[in-house]
Amino acid sequence: MLLPYHQYLCPGDNAPNKLRVATENTPGHFSSVGLYVDAGARYETLSNSGVSHFLDRMAFKVLPGLCQHGHGHCHERSRGQIMCSSSRETIMYQSSQFHRATPLALSLISETVQNASFLPEELDAQRAAAEYEIRELKAKPEVILPEILHHVAYDGKGLGNPLLCPEDRIDLIDASLMRDFMKQLYRPDRMVIAGAGIAHEELVELAYKHFSSLKHTPLVDEPASWLSSTRATPSVPPNLLHAQPQTMLKSLTRAASSYLYPNSSNPASLTSGSTYTGGYHFIHDPDSEFNHIYIAFEGVGIHDDDIYELATMQVLLGGGGSFSAGGPGKGMYSRLYTHILNHQAAVDHCASFHHIYNDSSLFGLFASFAPSARTAVLPHLIHQLALLLYRAVPADELSRAKNQLKSSLAMALESRAVEVEDLGRQLLVHNRKIPISEMADKIDAVTAESLQRVALRIFGSQSGGKPTVLAMGSHDLGDWQSQFRKYDVGTI
Repeated sequence: MLLPYHQYLCPGDNAPNKLRVATENTPGHFSSVGLYVDAGARYETLSNSGVSHFLDRMAFKVLPGLCQHGHGHCHERSRGQIMCSSSRETIMYQSSQFHRATPLALSLISETVQNASFLPEELDAQRAAAEYEIRELKAKPEVILPEILHHVAYDGKGLGNPLLCPEDRIDLIDASLMRDFMKQLYRPDRMVIAGAGIAHEELVELAYKHFSSLKHTPLVDEPASWLSSTRATPSVPPNLLHAQPQTMLKSLTRAASSYLYPNSSNPASLTSGSTYTGGYHFIHDPDSEFNHIYIAFEGVGIHDDDIYELATMQVLLGGGGSFSAGGPGKGMYSRLYTHILNHQAAVDHCASFHHIYNDSSLFGLFASFAPSARTAVLPHLIHQLALLLYRAVPADELSRAKNQLKSSLAMALESRAVEVEDLGRQLLVHNRKIPISEMADKIDAVTAESLQRVALRIFGSQSGGKPTVLAMGSHDLGDWQSQFRKYDVGTI
């Protein structure tokens, strides 16, 4: 549906403050509400790196306007769940609860966004928790390596900023730093309030009660020292300039993985400059049970017409773990299963990925394998990309991938929490909600020829697309460039 329940919030002077309110009219005993902010690690600089991570951890602590015992004591009456999550381009505050507890949930979100205390003792507790969290995640390659991949791909700036607070900055994050970050980015024109299972008029009334004090201020007041002043649609990277013209804004729904998940910010909002550079990085870890390889190329941003081809390509490649249970929807007929996992006993895990952002994305493959196979895995991964470049995808294989993509998108929205998050993020990104039926039509329009065209655009030898390669394990990859030249993949 095309936003029958979407409007700007108007304070007492009837001048829109640019905060958007939207609802999905879905029946049920539970409601979900959320506040979605165009903010996150992408907007950090060296002077405030790590602040988004701490805003996430400090959410719903001591809230002077409601409760002196934190959100757990206040929210337990609702028998619901409330949480905060920060990403590279979005910080969200979301709650699911019985209908009667929705006013309490929105008041908790309002207080933590507008009146959080950031008490020193709470900050000290979260510093200790952050140190433990970082240590734990560093021991999990499947979590920390995608972070390092972003750092290498974007030269440690913009989209290459870390999601986790750097260890040497944990003690530097304080209340004033967090409040300054919120003052700059937590503006009503960068916010969306979304609800599912709640009447639109009720949510508007609650939003007015808790957020009408937020005033829209002209962008000329925005500091230029740490945000780009560009407000137009993000420019296309030079190696992707031959894209088809943008015909309409697209809204892409969250799936179980990042097939078409809008992890991006409002195209009309201020964006932090981020330039893809590619590169190579090796992490020596001789004691690891498995070696790991990631290869990635810069894909298109969320607004590009070719995003559907890349999403289909990711599902087509698929993959997973060597001991994954089979069955419908498990991707056991995907190429990485049939071409690699079913033939290479030393490979423990192999899968495709696609991290999508406003003006860029990372598309690629990764594998975890026994150290004895270190020289064989990289050629296999590159060969899978070469097949997409130089051989048309058979009709039955393409149809299977498109059907799987459509079903994944539809099944993800069976969750009320995912439904409201999807609505909030789509409004934040595109200012409208696109129905599954329209996305399905776009996926149906993908052809073998269009897949090959997009593959040539992203990682063809004449595309200008430079690879990002990350390796971790007992031995370096050596002359990895020769493998890309051998298969005529990427620009080396």
